[in-house]
Amino acid sequence: MENVQVFSLAGEGEARLSPHFRVREFACRDGADPVFVAPRLVQVLEAVRQHFGAPVTVNSGYRTVSHNNATPGSSPRSQHLYGLAADIRVEGHAPGEVAAYAETLLPGTGGIGTYGSFVHIDVRPGPSRWKG
Repeated sequence: MENVQVFSLAGEGEARLSPHFRVREFACRDGADPVFVAPRLVQVLEAVRQHFGAPVTVNSGYRTVSHNNATPGSSPRSQHLYGLAADIRVEGHAPGEVAAYAETLLPGTGGIGTYGSFVHIDVRPGPSRWKG
């Protein structure tokens, strides 16, 4: 299992995880305080940010079980539950373009899901690819 760090949204929400990402961006949208984030996920997203030279918006990072269950189309084994996944948008770039670059960062490993308006990226140990 990938290494995961735990943060307090209340106490560490503004803390920087990398030059372009803060803890709060990965927090569950239900307002839960613990925020689980894999450093490898942040590294991948930082590489995406630097490659495109454009802001990356995290639509969904860590999810609590209850929030995940309430999210349409989410898997009961979602990588979001473990702090290993993020659904992102890159300003000015199509999801297919972002997914293609993510493939160069995660060859033979991780999850990449391409959707109409965003890309799911996760750092699971094995490979998984899909279109939503």
